[in-house]
Order: sequence, then structure tokens, then C-alpha cells
Amino acid sequence: MKTLKICLFALIGMIATQSCKNFHSKGSAKAKEAEEVTKSVEREDIKIEQADKIARQQTQESRKDKLELDIKASDNFYRHNSPNAGAYLEGVYTHDMEAPPAPEKVDELPIDENKKDVFTSTFSIDVDNASYTYARKMLQNYNQMPDTANVRLEEMINYFDYDYPQPTDKKPFSINTEVASAPWDEKKQLLHIGLQGKELDYKNLKRSNLVFLVDVSGSMSSPNKLPLLKESLKLLLAKLDPTDKVAIVVYAGAAGVVLPSTAAKDDKAILNSLNQLQSGGSTAGGAGINLAYQIAKENFIKDGNNRVILATDGDFNVGQSSNADLLALIEEKRKSNIFLTALAFGDERYNDAMLEEITNAGNGNYFYVDNIDEARKIFEKEMLANLFVLSKDVKIQVEFNPAVVKSYKLIGYDNRVMENKDFANDKKDAGELGAGHSVTALYELVLQPNAPQNKPLVEVRLRYKEIDEDKSQLITQRVENQQFVSYAKSSDNFKLSAAVAAWGLMLDGKLDKNTANFNIVENLAKEVAGNDQYKIEFVKLVNISRNLAQVK
Repeated sequence: MKTLKICLFALIGMIATQSCKNFHSKGSAKAKEAEEVTKSVEREDIKIEQADKIARQQTQESRKDKLELDIKASDNFYRHNSPNAGAYLEGVYTHDMEAPPAPEKVDELPIDENKKDVFTSTFSIDVDNASYTYARKMLQNYNQMPDTANVRLEEMINYFDYDYPQPTDKKPFSINTEVASAPWDEKKQLLHIGLQGKELDYKNLKRSNLVFLVDVSGSMSSPNKLPLLKESLKLLLAKLDPTDKVAIVVYAGAAGVVLPSTAAKDDKAILNSLNQLQSGGSTAGGAGINLAYQIAKENFIKDGNNRVILATDGDFNVGQSSNADLLALIEEKRKSNIFLTALAFGDERYNDAMLEEITNAGNGNYFYVDNIDEARKIFEKEMLANLFVLSKDVKIQVEFNPAVVKSYKLIGYDNRVMENKDFANDKKDAGELGAGHSVTALYELVLQPNAPQNKPLVEVRLRYKEIDEDKSQLITQRVENQQFVSYAKSSDNFKLSAAVAAWGLMLDGKLDKNTANFNIVENLAKEVAGNDQYKIEFVKLVNISRNLAQVK
């Protein structure tokens, strides 16, 4: 404001000075008039402030009618790794974004362009669920808590099915939001965001061009590796259309083609090739990936489902073995619109971090297969969602109203956080959503003191690309006039996601692993479990982890 005043004074002074120079030609009346203007401005500074207020109100109104609220980076862009990021709030990890005191009246989302990024959060979706199955294996098979390095909260939350409605318009998604108190702290709120992808027509599926890239190195000899891998791929074969195509590439000391691209109707030849696979040698992963993508490209089906399915324990130790080299290779291959699925097997040499990285880089999804039941879930129950991509480069952006929200924390998605300016940047890679798949995300919120309940809470924005398009499309949805309720009055979707999030936070060491917290999780899980085998199993896992926590 001070700068604006100085600029106005300078401008008016110039006008006054010029008027004085023309005094002799235009008369003393003009000079006197200029002098009066200058004095008037100096006496009435308050009018400048009023004009500024009106201008800001006009800016606010114009934003209401804007169809696309793309985020542009401001000069003081709030980065994820800023000094405030990663602060601790009452013992729980949070992105602290202390807001200014709530104004007396706010009918819109924040209008201060210099502070907008502080109140905005952007991330790529993630539909992987390997972290949940890894935790289950450690608890059930070894009676051990999972390594916190392998605990990814978003993968735990998204392991489960949520009862979201199908899209009712021509868009491929429905956006569903709900707010209630956090079960671990009723002074805080949870914002639940659920995306539901459109179901595909089973009778009119696109043809598939699949290349199985199978690790047959010596580290794959265990019963829960190559033998389980074979049985898993057989489940997938049984679901394919006779006109689909399948090829098998193996890699150990070197890469080679075991089965050229073959119609799925020739199941005898495919099964024979699978059954003959034997483990032995070291792992040349890079060479295998190159060969698999080459075969997929040679047999590419236009407008079809083209995918490489990598099955491995992730032990890349010969050849192109560094993560950087592999990531560069996968990033280059994704340009061909050939998608990637990674299936992880085994225990002792299971390279979780590398497999997650390459699938993130390769327009892919990632699963950990710890038993044949999990293979059935992936390839029988959820085959369409896991193999048929509905949309690519899906990003979510949430803008909070500072009149209501004091601080926020995105639960999980730590390695999926994006800069706000990249939300509208179509060159930035993001996650893929399969047909009929759902994605769930939670934010923990601390509200302003005496936060009004009749004001907008957030605006949720979604960007996505059609499979064969390079330009993204935008969907927006605002959470209006939110009434905050306790989690006891929330929906089953909310209770399930909150229970899994609380459990994951305890496993990750971000919430106290005390009996009270485990009891809350167990009660929530039991309330929504019903006859669902996966939710019933979740209750059992909570019990195991509680017993282990009490021993410590």
C-alpha cells in the first residue's frame, strides 16, 4: 500500500509540475488547480485504501466466473522442502501453513495471489497397494512389524474398495468428498477425497498386447518367487480374450525371447513356455526391459491395451543396474504409450524402492504378490482396473480457504507431491487410473479458532489426459458450507479410510502405538468389515500389530 501511495504521489507531482511549466501559456488558474489536486491527495489517503479494497473485491468476483482455476507459480512459491515443511504439530507430522487471522467476512477462497500457494496442495494419484501386502506378510508370516521404509500410507488406504458412485456425466471420474473429525484426535478434521473411475464394458474391451518380462535369475528359486509367479500369470491368461496377444521374455545372465507374440487362444503353447521356466544366473534387468518393450512395440495394437508385465524380486545386479539408469530407460519407453505393471515376489531380496520408482516413471502400477489369494485379487477380481488404463497423468490439487483452515497435512503420497505450478503443466508425468479403479486421499486439518461452518472449505481440482491425448482436461468441485461432524457419524467409506490411515500412521511411527489407538482402529474396522474377506483380514492385522506393540 505504501508503494502504491508513493507511485501516486510521484505521478500527481509530475502532473502538477507540468502544469506549472505551462503556467504562462494557459494562465495561473491551471497552476492553482494542479496545486489543489496535490494537496487533496495528500489529505485523503484513506480514499486510496478504499479504492484498493474495491479493486480486490472485483478480482474476487471475477474468480467466481472463471471456468479453469489453473495455478500459476507466484514469486514466493511455497515449496514442499521449504523451512516450514515437515514441522511437527502436536506429535503428528504436518505441512504447517499458519494462516493469517480469519477476516470478518470471506465468501470466496483466498484472493491474495502472493499467498495462494501456501493454501494449495498438489499431488499425483497412486493406485499401487504393494505396501499393504508387504505389511501383511511381515505381520502374518513373521510376526514382525514392517520396516517403516516400506510403509506408504496411500498404498495402504488404496488397497481397499470404496463404495463411490459411478460418474453420471461424460467425464471419466466422479469426485466424492466428506469431512469429519479424525479418530485419533477429535480436535482435528479429516478431509476425505475419493475418485471413482468409470467402469468399462466387459463385452467391448480393447484388445490386449501383453509382454511378460520374467526374472529367472538364481534369486528367484524360492517357492514364493518363480513357482508363485507362474501360477499368478496363469490366472491372468485364463481371463484374456482369445484374440489378445501374449509374449514371454526372460532375463538372467542375458535376456531372451521364450515365446514370440502369440494369440491367447493358443493357450497350450503359452502354458508350456511358462512351465519350462527355470531359475539360474545373475540378473540383467536393463537388457530384459529393452527387449520386452521392443516386442511390445513391434506388436503394438492401435487403440488397444499395450503393456509390459515385469515379474521379479527386484534384484537387478548385472548390467544396467543403477536406479538412475533404469529410471531413464523406463521414462524413455513410456513415450510409446506402452504401460508397465510390476509384480514383486519374495522376501529377503525384495527391492521395494526400486520397483516403486520404475513403475512411477513408466506409466505403471505396482503390486506385491505374497500368496495365490493376492494373485487372484489382482488378476481375477480387479483385472480390468489393473490392466486397462482409463486416464493417464492424473493430478489432484486442493485449495484451502484460510478463513476456515489453519493448517493441513496430506496423509501419505510423500513421493507423489508436486509443485503447484506443475498442476497445469502437461509435460509433467503423473499417475494412471484404471477402469473402475478408485483413488482415495486424506488430509488432516486444523481449523481456525471459531471457524465458520457456512463458508467454502476447499476446492478440489482434477487434471487428466485421455490415453491417446497429450493435452489435459480439468474437473473442479468445491466443498461448500461444510458442517463438521464426529467420525462416529461419518460414512463407511470415511471410517474405513480413517481406520487404515490411523493404523498406517502407527506402523510408520507418526502416531503413538498405544492400546487406545489400536482399539479405535479395531472398532472402526469391525464396524465396516461386514462379510468382506479383506476387511476382516485387516481387523486381524490390527490385532497382531497391537500385540507386537505391547511386547515392546
